[in-house]
Amino acid sequence: MTLDTIKYGIVRNTNLELDNAVEAVTEALAEEGFGILTQIDVQATLKKKLDIDRPKYLILGACNPSLANNVLNAEPWAGLLLPCNVVVQEIDGGTQIAFMDPEVIQRETGNSEVFKTACDAKERLIRVANSLPGGN
Repeated sequence: MTLDTIKYGIVRNTNLELDNAVEAVTEALAEEGFGILTQIDVQATLKKKLDIDRPKYLILGACNPSLANNVLNAEPWAGLLLPCNVVVQEIDGGTQIAFMDPEVIQRETGNSEVFKTACDAKERLIRVANSLPGGN
């Protein structure tokens, strides 16, 4: 299976409805040691604050405590780049899930001690993405 990539993330299209996609990605993340710390409903927030209608768009703040601890031990200010955000959105008649590329933390900090942990996190997130049903 091919995943789309962007400079700072990994993108997966799925045929799941958005709510089912959130459930599936949450379960898959848990299997890789990640929990969801936050869930931001961007659609509802923009509607409430700006009266803007837009497709469903959720930001999930995913964290693997062990990996986060390793990164923070090596680079205390890396907390500015945590947690690993996951976006689940309705797009082009389907659902798209995008995972922050943890290598961004290493690139931004320039700290070689972060590299191994960032690579581990990326491998885990790729496994999560690959475990989800495909689509569009």
